[in-house]
Amino acid sequence: MWQCGVDQMAAGKRGKDISQPLCPSARPDMPESTIFGVIGGSADDPHVSYLSEPLPVTQELLALSQPVKPGEVWRIAARCAGAACMHFDGSDCQLARRTVALLPPVSGDLPACRIRPRCQWWRQEGKAACSRCPAIVTESYLPSEAVREAAKPR
Repeated sequence: MWQCGVDQMAAGKRGKDISQPLCPSARPDMPESTIFGVIGGSADDPHVSYLSEPLPVTQELLALSQPVKPGEVWRIAARCAGAACMHFDGSDCQLARRTVALLPPVSGDLPACRIRPRCQWWRQEGKAACSRCPAIVTESYLPSEAVREAAKPR
C-alpha cells in the first residue's frame, strides 16, 4: 500500500551517489534496499522500532518474514527513484506530502532513525514526516480511509 511505485529498470540504472535520498517506503526488490525498522504493535496500532544500524536486504532476511510479506514485518528503504516513481511529481514525493497532510502525528519526538540524513521524507517534510513514520506499515491489509487516501498514486 505505502510502497514506492517504481519502474525497476529505470531505478536500477541510477548511480550509487551517497547524497541520493532514500525512500523510507521502498520494496525489498529495489536496488540497494535496506531494513531500517521492525514493525511491532498490533494491526490497529502498529509501531516501528528503528534498528541501530540498517541491514542490507538479503534472501535470508526476506525468508524470515514468511509466511507474510516483508513490508508487513520491516520498514525498508532504498534509493529514491525520483521520476521513475508513481508518487514523484517532478520535484517532490507526493506520498510524503499526503502522509503529512492526512495522517495524525504519533510521536512528538524525532524517532531514533538511522536513515534520516538521507531520507526523502525528512528532507522534504522535516519533523512532520518523522512524527508519522513510526505508524507506517508498507504492506497493510486493513488500512484506514486516511491511509488509503494518502497512499493513492496521483
